[in-house]
Amino acid sequence: MILRALALSALATPAGAFDLAFPLDCTLGESCYIQQFADHDPGAGAEDFSCDGLSYDGHDGTDFALPTRAAMAAGVEVRAAAPGVVTAVRDGLADFAEFPPGQDCGNGVVLDHGDGWETQYCHLKQGSVAVQPGEDLAAGAVLGQVGQSGNAAFPHLHLSLRHQGVAVDPFAPEASLAGPAATCGAVTDDLWQTPLPYRPGGLLGIGIAPDIPEFDAIKAGLASPDLPATAPALVIWVYLFASRPGDALLFTLTGPGGEVLTERSSLERAQTLAFRAVGKRLRDEAWPAGLYSAEVRMMRRGAEIGRESLTIRVGGR
Repeated sequence: MILRALALSALATPAGAFDLAFPLDCTLGESCYIQQFADHDPGAGAEDFSCDGLSYDGHDGTDFALPTRAAMAAGVEVRAAAPGVVTAVRDGLADFAEFPPGQDCGNGVVLDHGDGWETQYCHLKQGSVAVQPGEDLAAGAVLGQVGQSGNAAFPHLHLSLRHQGVAVDPFAPEASLAGPAATCGAVTDDLWQTPLPYRPGGLLGIGIAPDIPEFDAIKAGLASPDLPATAPALVIWVYLFASRPGDALLFTLTGPGGEVLTERSSLERAQTLAFRAVGKRLRDEAWPAGLYSAEVRMMRRGAEIGRESLTIRVGGR
C-alpha cells in the first residue's frame, strides 16, 4: 500500500547514518516473513532492491507478514525500530473490514527519530495500539500488535522509513525509489542493525487432509490432525508466497508401505499468496495404518527456495 504521495528522489544516505532494529517479536523465516519490499522501478512495473519482483508498483515500504490469521489472533508485538517520539497514532479501525478513504494505513503509529528520520507502522490490530502522542520511546518499545486493518489483504506490518519527508528503502538506502534515476541491484549496505536474509519466495505451510481444503481455511491457519484409515483420500496441500512463472513444486508422500505418491506441479503465473494440492484417492477398504510423511520442495530455476514436511498418523495406533 502507498502511505502518501511523495516526491521520491535519489538519496545520498550514508551507511550507518541511521540504524533500525527488527520491528517485530517473531523469528524471520520461521514465524514471519517479508512479503514485499519497496519498489525501485520508475515505470509501471515493480522491482525490489535486488531487481527481483518481490514488490508492487509504487510500494514505498517493507511488508513483514504473518503466515496465518491464527498467528495474528495469538498476538505478535510490533516494536519501535529506533528510539523516537510518538507524533501520531490511530486505533479503532476494524481488522478485515472496509476502511474510510485516506486511511489506507489502518491503525498505526508514527515516530520521529530526529535529524529528519521518521518511521511509520501500519495495519496494527484493532485495540492493540499501546502508545500516545508525545511519548519518548526506546528502541524495542511495544507499539501494538500486527493486524489487518486498513488497506491490507493479509496480516502484516507495513513499515515505512522516511528522511526529510522522502521515502528510504532500508535495504538499499543509497538507491532511488522513483524518478529517471531509479535503481536496483546496486546495494552497498543497509540500515539494519542485524542483516535480514533475503527470501525471494517460498513455502508458508503444509498439511495432509482427506480432501482439497478451501484456501480461506488455509490462510486462517488450517490444522492437520491425524486421519482415520477410511479417509476418502490423502491430499497434500502447501501454502506458498511470491510464486513466479516457471516455479515448480515437488510433492512426495510415503506411508507404512513406502511411496504413496510423487508428483510435480508447475506454477504458471506470479502470485502474492497461493496454494496447491495433490492427492491420492482410497482404492481399498482402508489405508494401511501407520505414519504418513509428506514433503514439498519449491524450485526456481533449478534451485530449491523452500521445503516443508509433515508427518501424521493414519488409522489406529
